Amino acid sequence: MSYDPGNIFARILRGELPSKKVYEDHHVLAIHDIRPQAPVHVLVIPKNAYVSMDDFAEKASAEEQAAVVRAIGKVARDLGIAGTGYRVLVNSGENGRQEVPHVHWHVVGGRPLGRMLQKAE
Repeated sequence: MSYDPGNIFARILRGELPSKKVYEDHHVLAIHDIRPQAPVHVLVIPKNAYVSMDDFAEKASAEEQAAVVRAIGKVARDLGIAGTGYRVLVNSGENGRQEVPHVHWHVVGGRPLGRMLQKAE
């Protein structure tokens, strides 16, 4: 998967598409997911162009990496799920079911989430 500057998150970051912002700083934008899977479902998106988790881990600065972790914590606290628990998920690559070629973290909570994965058969 290569980076496509026309992907939905790149367009949101450029202001070409609307979003419902939860948090923003110099390195990340956090927005409500348009197809939420739980009462709280926020996407934390780095502002620089990284395709996947591997790409981000290899190329992002320490400041960018720390900004993602801080943003996830702030979103969880601000939206009231830090105390009851939440899940952070990154889909990366084909087997990880990544759909958009711009790495992003899902912060999901507000209800019991069940098992993370189905048992292998």
